[in-house]
Amino acid sequence: MRVPFMREVAWYLVFAMFIIGIAPKVEAGFVASEAIALSQVDRAADIENIQKTIETKMIKERLEQLGFTQDEINSRLSQLTDQQIHQIALQLDELKVGGDGLDIIIALLVIAILVIVVLQLTGHKVTVTK
Repeated sequence: MRVPFMREVAWYLVFAMFIIGIAPKVEAGFVASEAIALSQVDRAADIENIQKTIETKMIKERLEQLGFTQDEINSRLSQLTDQQIHQIALQLDELKVGGDGLDIIIALLVIAILVIVVLQLTGHKVTVTK
């Protein structure tokens, strides 16, 4: 049995997957104005954020492997300017450690569903033999 317009549907799916695949990932957000001066409260909050990140087990072990003690880290943080501390805190907020991999699972499920739909539409059957 021949399904009408199967070739056109297949080419449409190929074209759609190509367009979806080449579309760049875009992330947007607010950019802080450099004209705004950071207050002492902002510095304290940024330092607290940095300290919380440094105190995680994995980062703490890595810094110890590199030969840094907690006193050395604190002294280096105190030498940084308000702008530098704010930049570090912003970069820590944007940092994704590990990721959850949910996007990969969703992509694999979509591909599997498309394969099943195409097999059903074409009338093909998959049999697994030993």
